[in-house]
Amino acid sequence: MTVFFFAVSDILTKQLTTRYPVSLVVAVRYLSSLLLLLLFVWPRMKRRLWQTTRTRLVLLRGLVLALCSLTLGLGLRLMPVGETIAIVYLFPILVMITAVPLLGERVSPLGWLFALLGFSGVLFIIRPGSGLDLMGVIYTLLNALLATVYHLITRVLTKTETHISLLFHVTLIGAVFFCVSAIPSLEEPLPKLTDLGLMSLLGGISTAGHFLFTVAYRYAPASLIAPANYMHLVWASLLGWVFFSHFPDQWALLGMLMIITAGAGIAIKSHLEKVRSRSAVIT
Repeated sequence: MTVFFFAVSDILTKQLTTRYPVSLVVAVRYLSSLLLLLLFVWPRMKRRLWQTTRTRLVLLRGLVLALCSLTLGLGLRLMPVGETIAIVYLFPILVMITAVPLLGERVSPLGWLFALLGFSGVLFIIRPGSGLDLMGVIYTLLNALLATVYHLITRVLTKTETHISLLFHVTLIGAVFFCVSAIPSLEEPLPKLTDLGLMSLLGGISTAGHFLFTVAYRYAPASLIAPANYMHLVWASLLGWVFFSHFPDQWALLGMLMIITAGAGIAIKSHLEKVRSRSAVIT
């Protein structure tokens, strides 16, 4: 359900950003998400909703996610949904690679093989003659780099911060960032009431997706959940075909399959290593 909601939000983002500035669309989305949190979570959690231990790093994480939202919106505006999301999913492979120097983690030869497979898959998608917009590709690759930074910071902060506090702060930072960014676009004609409703719906769907993502971690470890994230590519491609009549060609599909295999392989390998480590400790 999480990745389905994320795919629907991608479709709505592309639909709306073709008619309105990205900053305006995402500003309404973040404001709607913030309102939902204040209405339904704040009465129960009170101050715990925004309490943090490493406040500066939490705020930096929120700013990085805001930039992720901006680059994704710009990428979706210029690129087909399926190909865009496929390139974005380069980030788990980048997280694995950058965790070596930054977090002192080790990568096995099989892990490096999966990384090479994932990068090769991206090359199949953005190959010369693919017809993809160059700026759209650049925005999407930048999004993958920002998502890598975001997930590395998240891995550090989950040791000291609550999931709901992290969600609140990324929503708050995003709302402030995009409200300021959207000020110049207010001189243009305002969105129709229907489109404004769709922007608000986008906020609700995104919040629901992040909430379900958090709930999923209550029932299974991250290494077991990670492979399921790649259903996002499947949903994005199918919904892109339904709503925009675009379906990836055979080379792009091969590239997507390579990225899915690489990312899921890394996740499954990580899970099996943790299981073996626990078994060894018990023994």
